[in-house]
Amino acid sequence: MEGVQVNRPEVLLAMSHGTYRAQFGAAERERLAELAMLGEPLQVARLDEPTARERLADVEVLLTSWGAPPLTADVLEAAPALRAVIHCAGTVKPVVTDAVWDRDLLVTNAVDANAVPVAEFTFAAIVMAGKRAPFLAARARTARDDWSVSDLGDLSNRGRTIGIVGFSRTGRRVVERLAALDVREVLVSDPYADRDEVKAAGARLTGLDEVLATSDITSLHAPALPSTRHLISARELALMPHGATLINTARGMVVDTAALEAECATGRLFAILDVTDPEPLPADSVLYDLPNVMITPHIAGSLGTETRRMTAAALDELERYVRGDAPASPVTRESLETSA
Repeated sequence: MEGVQVNRPEVLLAMSHGTYRAQFGAAERERLAELAMLGEPLQVARLDEPTARERLADVEVLLTSWGAPPLTADVLEAAPALRAVIHCAGTVKPVVTDAVWDRDLLVTNAVDANAVPVAEFTFAAIVMAGKRAPFLAARARTARDDWSVSDLGDLSNRGRTIGIVGFSRTGRRVVERLAALDVREVLVSDPYADRDEVKAAGARLTGLDEVLATSDITSLHAPALPSTRHLISARELALMPHGATLINTARGMVVDTAALEAECATGRLFAILDVTDPEPLPADSVLYDLPNVMITPHIAGSLGTETRRMTAAALDELERYVRGDAPASPVTRESLETSA
């Protein structure tokens, strides 16, 4: 911003107190102060309290994140000067309402930044799945000094076919990372993807059935939409080859949990699940006890210091807004219908 005369907008942060502490350290607060006018309180967890309503009256930009309350018509009525909602996290679905679109407010998110750790986690899961490492580690707790592995087939990553369901920001990053492996082919299924873009990233666009039927490892990156609910159910799981691995770091509802429980209980498939439906699973779910299933508690996305990557992306968007430049990651009513 040096050398550029700008009008700094009045900004309020709406997010949980824990999220604020995690995402805004001294450096982030300093940069925010350079870009915006900051009143008191700077951050609120609720927008229906008197102090928050007083602040809303003059606020031009809301910075939201996890724990932000929905921006209802009542909230927006108290914010006549509001022009932009800059989300410091991934999906804005818990925050925006029809009232936001009706006001024609600028909305942005930090989905690209959040895709980085998810893609890193997924790539690691693919490599570990090729070696059956999570499942051998679980077996070692009881097998002890029995290191026989012949029953688990080819423990390698060379020559594998990897399937990607959803050429989202995360899906695309995973495809690009797979160039580091000597895989046979990367297949992508996504009804909205451009064939040439998929090819340029190093993969081949095809249908879901071919992805499932021919991939040694299939990784899910589809958004949570009515059309993707139980996208992977009994029929789809039956298409997967014996010994194939299903990885889900996207949304739990994309997979029919009952069908997955039944299929994994046969021992035919392996699964690495960072998300489930419901989340967490009931304590009596068979998936907890199966040696061919690994479950992690929704840790693939931004956590700890990773969340400040999203903060940086949001502050970049704020700087673009201040300069009058186009946003890098805008969200519209239409785009939200087909995204996470």
